[in-house]
Amino acid sequence: MTIHNLKFQGVWDIRHFVYNTNLPDYMFTPDKLEFKSDANMLKGGLVYADYITTVSETYAEEIKTPYYGEQLDGLLCARSRSLRGILNGIDYEVYNPQTDKKIDVHYSVKDAVEKKKQAKLALQKELGLPEDENKFMIAIISRLTDQKGLDLVDWIADRITDEFTQFVIIGTGEARYENMFRYYQNKYPDRVSANIFYSDPLAHKLYAAADAMLVPSRFEPCGLTQLISLRYGTVPIVRETGGLKDTVVPYNEYEKTGTGFTFAHYNADDLLYTINYAKKIYFDHREDWNDILCRGMEQDFSWSSSALQYQGMYDWILRGMQD
Repeated sequence: MTIHNLKFQGVWDIRHFVYNTNLPDYMFTPDKLEFKSDANMLKGGLVYADYITTVSETYAEEIKTPYYGEQLDGLLCARSRSLRGILNGIDYEVYNPQTDKKIDVHYSVKDAVEKKKQAKLALQKELGLPEDENKFMIAIISRLTDQKGLDLVDWIADRITDEFTQFVIIGTGEARYENMFRYYQNKYPDRVSANIFYSDPLAHKLYAAADAMLVPSRFEPCGLTQLISLRYGTVPIVRETGGLKDTVVPYNEYEKTGTGFTFAHYNADDLLYTINYAKKIYFDHREDWNDILCRGMEQDFSWSSSALQYQGMYDWILRGMQD
């Protein structure tokens, strides 16, 4: 069984569960499907699965703790010898800045620095923002929910949107966050573009145009946004949780390593500090920024490696069952 997001569990009252499944009464006990006097589909899967995977190594460890475990941490600790994390991947044919039919400017790692400037100017024109290749464009492409760390963004939005920065959002979700981004667009119409809908073509254009992608999640089992961003040379700014921690290497200005910018604590001031640090590198050390961009594009988060790990696990389970 693979857990994508432990928060979604399928909890129903036992009477309806029995009516719809005809499962026997003995399965509705605390060591099986019973969960706080109800029945829990996900718990049943975790109890009966031969092996359990989830979508990143860090998330596999996090869900064994009360903070991330969604009240199933005790069960996951008990099954820890049959639990592992395997990173998700992305389709490198669909997300390929050299051939992507949904973007206007195509590029590879060799010419990304200049071509991304052209993509930015084209998107600025389309969105009605001032056309200036030197603006620092921050993107959010996300479901607009608490999980995604948007309460932190709300605390610092006025300080993010300075005269040197443009902030572009694509997504839908909870009304409070949809309205929050509309408010900031009305307040800073030449700096904020709030696109409260989902458009795949527009998202591809933003991946190509943006300088940085903001993913300050409260928790993130794997996350695809940062993987796509790396592919398009858009530098991730992420919180160190779940798959974000496993896929974004924090920039080290002394060793000249890293593929993005990260912060550990779920704190708005830490997020703001990290964004400002990224801006400093972008404006004052552009060659270093360009190196971060290129290192990100050179990463491989296609399905090739992950698929082999799944295949190896399935083969191992089948051999064990045959023995």
